[in-house]
Amino acid sequence: MSRRVLLTAAILLPAMALLGLLAWGFTREATFIPTPLLAKPAPAFSLTLFDGTVLRLEELRGKVVFLNFWASWCPPCRAEARMLEAAWRGHKGQGVVFLGINIQDKEEAARKFLAEFDVTYPNGMDPGSKIAIDYGVWGLPETFIIDREGRITYKHVGSLGADTVIAKLDEALQGIVSTSEGQGEYQSVQR
Repeated sequence: MSRRVLLTAAILLPAMALLGLLAWGFTREATFIPTPLLAKPAPAFSLTLFDGTVLRLEELRGKVVFLNFWASWCPPCRAEARMLEAAWRGHKGQGVVFLGINIQDKEEAARKFLAEFDVTYPNGMDPGSKIAIDYGVWGLPETFIIDREGRITYKHVGSLGADTVIAKLDEALQGIVSTSEGQGEYQSVQR
């Protein structure tokens, strides 16, 4: 090969590799952070519910837990609220518990949200977002499904569809850990 061809190749190959890397980067969600928690024990917490009782995650061992982080100001949270309540009513008595954790909100606004959407499953506030930080929450709504042994089997950032909720709860009831995370429309948390 001539020196000119080698020089051209030496310049073009790295440039093409850089362009390929940039093109791949543009197809990725810049803020999406995969969780290291899949198939790992869910971080323990205590949550004071809106009715004043204190719930500890370890008290729910033996049941599948649908853990949903939300806020009243979050449009995707509002979009999924009625569906989540319907899913909760459909799974009551099947070894499944729904639990809502409100973050970065005012208590009055959170209570109005629960009343507006007739939410009956347990909910509480996470002052200072300590629980959310332990779970690595970066977008709302964000949902974690925890199996009977206390392992996280699924994480979803953004609003969920009913089919996904049913499928992922069924997997958790069977002890199946998802191989991927889900993503829908979300609102970045206010940090």
